Amino acid sequence: MAVLPVVSPVAPAEPPRSAEAESSVVAMPSVAAASTAPPTDETLDGVQLDAAKLHVYQVALELHTQCSVLVALLNRIVKDQLERASLSVVLNTAEAGGRRSRRDKARFYAIARGSATEVAALLDVLAIRRLASPAAIKTGRRLAIRCIQMLTRIHQRLA
Repeated sequence: MAVLPVVSPVAPAEPPRSAEAESSVVAMPSVAAASTAPPTDETLDGVQLDAAKLHVYQVALELHTQCSVLVALLNRIVKDQLERASLSVVLNTAEAGGRRSRRDKARFYAIARGSATEVAALLDVLAIRRLASPAAIKTGRRLAIRCIQMLTRIHQRLA
């Protein structure tokens, strides 16, 4: 996981510019003006949340999608558990990405890892009970294991 540098609210002084450079400078609104104006939809559409930048988040989304395909075929109890566990991997990874303290991040990544482990166990149950196709289970299990590996590594770096 890449740690982003903390940005100081005080901008450093800019070096002096030549007259030629001054003519090519595009006028930007001041910080005070930008903070009073509400953001536009175009501005918000381009914003990427911290979790979305993580590879593990993308794999967790793929895992949840794969589990959603399996969910349509299952009995109510297994279906509910698989849906909740796979969604928990995504949501706790996102929650960790939004936290600022290392301790909070580590806690939510650990929860996401536990949920990914639960998904892998549920897929084992589906396999042994022959409740889903072996190919779908294999794909889901690979995604779950990949999530577990990445979340374990992230948690170890934070701990």
